[in-house]
Amino acid sequence: MGTRYTPKEMIAKLISFDTVSRHSNLNLIGFLEDYLDGWGVPHSRVENEDGTKANLLATLGPADRADGIVLSGHTDVVPVDGQDWTTDPFTLRETQDRLYGRGTCDMKSFFAIALALVPDFLERGLSVPIHFALSYDEEIGCLGVRPLIDEAVRHLPRPQIVIVGEPTDMLVVNAHKSIDAFTTTVRGLEAHSSATNEGVNAVMIAAEMIHFISQIADEMKLKGDPTGRFEPPYTSVHVGMIHGGTALNIIPKECSFEWEFRALPGQDPQEIIGKVNRFAETDLLPKMQAIHPDASIETVPGAHVPPLTPEDGSPGETLVLKLAEQNATHAVSYGTEAGLFQLADIPTVICGPGNILQAHKPDEFVLLSQIDACERFMRRLMDHIAL
Repeated sequence: MGTRYTPKEMIAKLISFDTVSRHSNLNLIGFLEDYLDGWGVPHSRVENEDGTKANLLATLGPADRADGIVLSGHTDVVPVDGQDWTTDPFTLRETQDRLYGRGTCDMKSFFAIALALVPDFLERGLSVPIHFALSYDEEIGCLGVRPLIDEAVRHLPRPQIVIVGEPTDMLVVNAHKSIDAFTTTVRGLEAHSSATNEGVNAVMIAAEMIHFISQIADEMKLKGDPTGRFEPPYTSVHVGMIHGGTALNIIPKECSFEWEFRALPGQDPQEIIGKVNRFAETDLLPKMQAIHPDASIETVPGAHVPPLTPEDGSPGETLVLKLAEQNATHAVSYGTEAGLFQLADIPTVICGPGNILQAHKPDEFVLLSQIDACERFMRRLMDHIAL
């Protein structure tokens, strides 16, 4: 017989592993493998190319049965660098109504609760399988879940629903925006700052591009959200980082900036990047290359996270609404792995404990009432599929 953990004990254990995305998650994966071995639960790893990180697939119940239920979560967390934490972010701290620690909200609590209940699921018996799908590197572009989904599609019968346990206050979410990230690099020509006519100022050209992107952001606000479901109620556009120049008296040769847009489901993904590229080619490059023929502007795509599109009335969604004791679905503006499961033709919703406003902050927390609500959700699931 394996080791039993209460939900809070399992949360504390998982929080203790520093799985910031730049680090390996193998210690956490190894702990879970040992835990599952103790209960006789079959599992498999899906490693990254250099073997420093791994996804984990595990199945409770009849693995050969279709219509299983996937409980999905990511094991990585965002950094704590430069954040003013009251206590150690990797040691769970409990107050009267909260659990503090990096990952309590985003999003280790969801699968910690489900894993803590593995002995209970097994004792009740399962008429359909429960699959655990735990990924790496969600926080840096949903990287690990892609090979994890490929593995699941090859080896598991098609499930009826994937529940991605991102923080939703235990509401059922069936729609979110897409994310497209880019790095734009402007290359000009260095010169002495007293001779601005002899150089091509990459920082100032980049500033023109950023101003144009800001105008696109305003256009998106005016277009709005015809569904009325999202907050903010439009496709958002954002520049997050900029780097350029070497000294005040040198015309900067190079400047790069990173930007993104989060598009409403159904929006043409080429609309915004097309406008940016046309502006660079028609308005900026001619004047740059008139001075320096080798001047350039290059925009390289980065992470892409597809949207989650509603599948209203699907049997899986109906089941999750019942388990959550909710009558309506919701939409969120943050991205998740859910859209990637949906691209693999697997119905998917998001439902998990915590509020996204607490994620990524110092003293990240989840309310104990949310932990209790998630445990009740899992026990209703247990009742629904028990033999």
